[in-house]
Parts: sequence; C-alpha cells; structure tokens
Amino acid sequence: MGVMFQDTFVFSGTIMDNIRYGKLDATDEQVIAAAKAVRAHDFITILSEGYNTQVHERGSRLSVGQRQLISFARALLADPRILILDEATSSIDTKTEILLQKGLCQLLKGRTSFIIAHRLSTIKNSDRIMYIDHGTIVESGSHTELMEFKGEYCDLYMSQYRMLEVI
Repeated sequence: MGVMFQDTFVFSGTIMDNIRYGKLDATDEQVIAAAKAVRAHDFITILSEGYNTQVHERGSRLSVGQRQLISFARALLADPRILILDEATSSIDTKTEILLQKGLCQLLKGRTSFIIAHRLSTIKNSDRIMYIDHGTIVESGSHTELMEFKGEYCDLYMSQYRMLEVI
C-alpha cells in the first residue's frame, strides 16, 4: 500500500536516493523514468547536480511542489496495489498540475486508489467520485454523471473551472 499526504517527506540525501526510496533496488534508469512520468524530470535536470543534487532533511532546498513531485515519482516507482492520495496535489501550482495529470493517469492505472482532493481536476477521471459534505456522502457517481446531475459537485467543479480560465 502506498500513501501520499499533502505534507510530503524528503530525506537528507540525493534526489535519486529520495525517489529510489520507493524501491530500493531500482536502477537509475527506473528512477529517471518514474520522474519523467510525473513531470519531475525537467526541474531535477536544471538543479546544480541534477539527480545527484543533495537535499537537506525535509527537502529545504526544494519548493513544496517539487517535494510533492518527488513523492509522486517515489510512489510510482514503488508500484503499490493500493494507493491513497490525501490532498497530494495541493501544493503544486496549476501549470504543473496540468502537466502532472498525464503522470497521475499512469500512477493510478491498474490499481485501487482512494483520492481525497479539493482540486476536482485531480479526481475527474476517477471511476467513482463521492462528494462529501459535513461527513456525509451527498452525491456519488462518475464525473459525467455528477455533472449531468447538476448538484453540489457540478457547482464546485464549474467554480474551479472558471477560476482556471482567469489564470
């Protein structure tokens, strides 16, 4: 089982080691492939020493979004059968999130995933979405079904979509 929280943890060591923590026997090529899949490769390669860049405990040399991308790569490399994402894209800027969506599709493919998110773009492609209000499931269905229902999920999705158009 893999779990990824809003607040990610980066260990003291290299970027390569931090991603490899998901699968300790992974080759460098497998680590790089995971980073590319979640769109972390581009920012890693412009760091002073690329994948060999040393990061401090808690990843103080990296932005919150960069730490989350490293955690996504780590989770992809670990290849868990069950994956829990708890607000895992909350600190990623909108532009990076759009790029990450393709990586997320690969990360979620073929596994059971529970995704807790306020950003509805993160869950749009889920088989079943449960809209929870004050601890109660008030709507449930696919994105298409919930949009056709025109309830609270639809209202929230449209408000987020309008906000993205402004950006």
